[in-house]
Amino acid sequence: MFSTYHLSDALPEEKIITVIHRDIFIAIKRIVFFVLLLALPIVLIYMLRLLFPNLIEIAWAWPLLLILASSYLLFIWLLFFFSLLDYSLDVWIVTDIRIVDVRQDGLFSRSIAEVRLDKIQDISSQANGFFQTFLKYGNVIVQTASERNVLIFEEVDNPENIRDILVKLVDKEHVEHVTHNK
Repeated sequence: MFSTYHLSDALPEEKIITVIHRDIFIAIKRIVFFVLLLALPIVLIYMLRLLFPNLIEIAWAWPLLLILASSYLLFIWLLFFFSLLDYSLDVWIVTDIRIVDVRQDGLFSRSIAEVRLDKIQDISSQANGFFQTFLKYGNVIVQTASERNVLIFEEVDNPENIRDILVKLVDKEHVEHVTHNK
């Protein structure tokens, strides 16, 4: 999404390795879902006009239907906005020292968690189902020895590649940690 990132609390000489967002297919899936929801009132009004042709002649019925359809469309628009906001603001920043998990939990709620690479115990990836396997997106699960036991990169593109990057970084960190402690 954005080309440049910076960490406001970056450690000395910390370098950003990669910035990970959810897969673009997730955004497309959400857009298609909301387009179908937007078409629903048009279909319902059309069916009502076919089933009850005299409904338009009632003075209060047509304005009431328009108000209900407008309210529905406004509600769907707000849900769509919140859904795309959640999609675009969830990000995982992988540096050479830690992983920063930035999660948008609501319109005015954001949580930021970080896991140091030397605290990581296990990294796995999973792609469940036809679409995730075919389109190569899925989850990366990072298990740690810290308070936050599990860190999940949800619905990311090419989870096997991300897992491999993390494994190399963790192995490098463990080797440096062991060498530093000798």
